Amino acid sequence: MTALSVALLVTGVVLIALEAHVPSLGVLGVPGVVSLAAGAVLGVSALGGSVVFGIVLALALVGISGSVVALTLRQGLAVRRRRIRSGPEGLIGHFGVVRSWDEQAGKVLVDGALWSARRSAVLDDDEDQLELHAGDQIVVERLNGLTLGVRPAEEWELHQ
Repeated sequence: MTALSVALLVTGVVLIALEAHVPSLGVLGVPGVVSLAAGAVLGVSALGGSVVFGIVLALALVGISGSVVALTLRQGLAVRRRRIRSGPEGLIGHFGVVRSWDEQAGKVLVDGALWSARRSAVLDDDEDQLELHAGDQIVVERLNGLTLGVRPAEEWELHQ
């Protein structure tokens, strides 16, 4: 029984440590907390202690390790909510300048790189506003492979 309780305690500690370093969002941490609690109860009872003391010890371990797991979960979720800042997907919402344009497609300069671009979806009443010419300011709306979907930047966007 003592070997089982030690194995459960070690397994619980390892799972909680892995939760802090692997973005599993609780898949490793919650079983680690349960393993710690079960190991504490079994260990105290195997060594001749009362079950009540084992449960109190297990609750203390659950409180401490549960707060560690909750902290790592909160930090992991905060990272997932962050806006993408690098790579091609990070270009969405960035401003650029049209270098050359022919009807539906052209070349735009965004963040110092020249990209192929196409006009974003055109609404019937906005047809006049989407005419693009060299030197016009644009906003990147989407990314399809290595082609950007762009629209003209509105005046209020440029002065923020």
